[in-house]
Amino acid sequence: MSQTKAAGTVSRPLLDVRGLKKYFPIRKGLFSRHVGDVKAVDGLDFTLDHGETLSLVGESGCGKTTAGRSLLRLIEPTAGEALYRARPQDDAVDLLSLSAEEMREQRKDLQIIFQDPFASLNPRITVGNTVGEALKVHGIATGRELEERVAQLLQKVGLRPDVANRFPHEFSGGQRQRVGIARALALHPRLIVCDEAVSALDVSVQAQVINLLKDLQQEFGLSYIFIAHDLSVVRYISDRVAVMYLGRIVEMGPADQIFENPQHPYTQALLSAIPRANPAYRTTRIRLEGDVPSPIRPPAGCHFHPRCRLATERCKASYPEIQRSNDGHMVRCHEVTLGE
Repeated sequence: MSQTKAAGTVSRPLLDVRGLKKYFPIRKGLFSRHVGDVKAVDGLDFTLDHGETLSLVGESGCGKTTAGRSLLRLIEPTAGEALYRARPQDDAVDLLSLSAEEMREQRKDLQIIFQDPFASLNPRITVGNTVGEALKVHGIATGRELEERVAQLLQKVGLRPDVANRFPHEFSGGQRQRVGIARALALHPRLIVCDEAVSALDVSVQAQVINLLKDLQQEFGLSYIFIAHDLSVVRYISDRVAVMYLGRIVEMGPADQIFENPQHPYTQALLSAIPRANPAYRTTRIRLEGDVPSPIRPPAGCHFHPRCRLATERCKASYPEIQRSNDGHMVRCHEVTLGE
């Protein structure tokens, strides 16, 4: 899935994910017998280029957060590969096959910003200690040097250095999320998973934090996996968008294409629900019938067919193959034909 550049060279992505799965076992009875699985993530394939933002979107329960945490080994994936290259010229390292000690070394490059800025911070530890903890754990800085590094990080995210001695409850939600961003930046990572990083914030604060993330990406060459359900935010920050449904990607492509020319019926329904600021702008709302099927027993064929207005007998019988166009657009749908 790597792309060919104009000069004829082949780009080597920062991250190449192949067949990522995360099943949560269901156990019942006196002997905890394994009777099934919750298929939270059921075979993801995507790449992430250096300095790129890829957004994962979809309804609640589609597997977005589970996918992001599985890639970082915060929860252990069931199967798959995540081939990581710190630099394009490096050999790939499979993050999902590393030992705990080997993964610990890679964690300097891989960080996460959590959804709830209050729950992700220890209320008994000062902001300065929270931001500087990773620097101490990895033996990067101590003493006066550590204090200076923490002060620089706080300034970088728009906070005064003198707040280092305060506790999380003394900050607003937006300020706490800035602390979370400073903590993620501490080890100079290459990839940050932003797990609903602005969804718990007021709209005005969301804009400030999104602009901060874009500025930091520009300054440090960061790559983001941006997990969100607010599609207006996604359009602003994303280079590419992957639409997930029931643990699988059903459509992926450049952000402008996804928003201007969505192909999959599910993507079209999601985009039709975006509120419009201009009352003169008219759009037809596509309403999805029924609920999301259970990930324990997903429907046969295309998982979306029970709710799809285009569904045919073929959709009920077989899962659609991937279609790709030359401009990087990908879709899984029997009733859609992508152009060249």
